[in-house]
Amino acid sequence: MTIATVATVPAAVPTELARGRGGGGPAPKRVVVAYGFWIFILSDMVMFSGLFAAYAVLSGNTAGGPTGRELFNLRSVFIETMCLLLSSYTAGLGALSAERRQPGRFLIFAALTFVLGAAFLVIEASEFAGMVNKGAGPWRSGFLSGFFTLVGTHGVHVASGLIWLIYLVAQVIAKGLRAAVLRRLLCFSLFWHALDIVWVGVFTLVYLMGVG
Repeated sequence: MTIATVATVPAAVPTELARGRGGGGPAPKRVVVAYGFWIFILSDMVMFSGLFAAYAVLSGNTAGGPTGRELFNLRSVFIETMCLLLSSYTAGLGALSAERRQPGRFLIFAALTFVLGAAFLVIEASEFAGMVNKGAGPWRSGFLSGFFTLVGTHGVHVASGLIWLIYLVAQVIAKGLRAAVLRRLLCFSLFWHALDIVWVGVFTLVYLMGVG
C-alpha cells in the first residue's frame, strides 16, 4: 500500500463520539427530560415567588379581622410540616429503589409517600375549614386572601403530586421499571422535593413570622 493510499483512509470514529458523548451528538433522553423538567420547576418557583411577595405586602392588611397570632396553631402546623418532610424522604428512597430495580421496595416507599402526603392535605383542609367557620375566610381581609392563595396553591400542587404518584405506581405495576417509567419517576422526585422547599418558605414566612 502506497503512502498516498494510506493518507486517504479515514480514521476510525471513536466510540464515544459515535454515541454522542463529546462530538456534538444528542444528549441521552434522560438528561434532556430532566433538564426540561427543571425549567418547569423553575417557572413554578417564579410563580410562588410572586405569591410570597403578594402575601408579604398583604400580611398587615387585616381590616380589623383576626391576625395570624389568633388563627394559627403551630402544633398542628408542625405535624403537617413533618408529614411533608418525611414524605420527601420516602419519595427519595422510592426513587433510589427504582434505580436499583427493586419494584417491591419502590411500591412500599410510594405507599408511605402517599399516606404522608394525604395526611398533610387532611391537616391543611381541617385548618382551612376551621378558619372559615370562624368567619376568617379569604374574603375577610387582604391578609387572609394572600394566605389562602399562597397556602392553597401549594396544597393544590401536593394534591396533583399524589394523583401523579398513583399514575406512576400503576405504570410500574403494568410495565415494570423500564427506562421511560424511570424518567417519569425522576421528574416526580424533583417535583416533590421542590414542594418541600416551597413549604419551608411558607412555614417560615407565614406561620412562624405570623405568630411571632
